[in-house]
Amino acid sequence: MRIAQVCPYSLTLPGGVQGQVMGLTRVLRDLGHEARVLGPCDGPPPEPWVTPLGLSIPTASNGSLAPIAPDPSAALRTIRALRDEGFDIVHLHEPLVPGPTLTTLIVAEAPRVGTFHRAGASMAYSRLRPAVRWAARRLNLRCAVSREAAATAKAALGGEYELVFNGIDVDRFAKAQPRPTEGPTVCFIGRHEPRKGLAVLLDAMVLLPPEVRLWIGSDGPQTGELQARTAGDPRITWFGRLTEDEKASLLRGADVFCAPSLGGESFGVVLLEAMAAQVAVVASDLPGYRAVARPGSDALLVPPGDAVALADTLRRVLADADLAGELVASAEQRAASFAMERLADRYLELYARLV
Repeated sequence: MRIAQVCPYSLTLPGGVQGQVMGLTRVLRDLGHEARVLGPCDGPPPEPWVTPLGLSIPTASNGSLAPIAPDPSAALRTIRALRDEGFDIVHLHEPLVPGPTLTTLIVAEAPRVGTFHRAGASMAYSRLRPAVRWAARRLNLRCAVSREAAATAKAALGGEYELVFNGIDVDRFAKAQPRPTEGPTVCFIGRHEPRKGLAVLLDAMVLLPPEVRLWIGSDGPQTGELQARTAGDPRITWFGRLTEDEKASLLRGADVFCAPSLGGESFGVVLLEAMAAQVAVVASDLPGYRAVARPGSDALLVPPGDAVALADTLRRVLADADLAGELVASAEQRAASFAMERLADRYLELYARLV
């Protein structure tokens, strides 16, 4: 089957949607399908089976900056790729984002599957409701990565949605070489922006014992400000942007993974990655995180934005090896049920229904 995976966000920048698109395509190709990714690239394409559609423009969205390509040149490249490749099915991730996905939705003749990743109100959905509802009706099948994402899409667009959870590369994280550490270590990996709650974690670090270390991965608009705020603290190491293998190594080497997000999370992929890496998880109590980590079994969840509660919970997990072991054992089994291979099988069933 010839399958197009169309991504609205730059494939050379880290992001949850990009990770899902690339991981799903890799598995589909391993299964013998002619799958390609179409999307913006701000550098060399990350894989030979990626068709670059132009540069991205950072655009404010959902408390973050989305690297999208809404310009006419990207639309023309998208149309040309669809015409030249002759895909049997096109799979659009965030199908209503201006750029390659919306262009594909309008012009593609092959059956169109749309996956909605976003959770939370959208100003564009509310202001452009008649137009986006018309566009959404061009989809032959609508999917959502969580109940929250389905509720967001349904409220704005109507229609029915297949619930298809995200997936992870379980083996990459389970078999990674752990990074050595010098003491009890907490790991944070995520974009450095307010909604990810890194500032809350740094407040919690002040309340933790002096032997506790903090590893911080990735970067973002708050990086400089937060680094300046913690300058001189030898317990904190900033790793910057990570490859997937480097991320897996950090997770495997840490004692606790912390996701202190304040909101806007439709699905906790990074929690699943930590669970597969056999590290205890402490995260904010958000619906998107509850979808993957069962509270008290796979992770300990705390009120968003509460640095004191976060510090108390981190201290508890770091000090209680039995508790940490129980969380890891349960979470490892849970993560296995979200393997990318299972996600690919599920989508292939849906593609076959349409083709």
